[in-house]
Amino acid sequence: MKANQLGELSVVELNARLNENLDALQNLRFQKALQQLEDGTQIPIVKKEIAQIKTILREVELGIRRKEGDA
Repeated sequence: MKANQLGELSVVELNARLNENLDALQNLRFQKALQQLEDGTQIPIVKKEIAQIKTILREVELGIRRKEGDA
């Protein structure tokens, strides 16, 4: 998912997406350790998306970025 698409999601959706990506990263790392990973390029892609989500959540926390429905 692109960064501008992530920016359109709500905080709840971002947190859910973050948890999904963290689980996916853990599974990819297990597959790599067991030498069952078929596509090694997925790890940096998932890590990049995690970083983008954390950046957006931090911007919301600092008030740099506003989300609809936030009080």
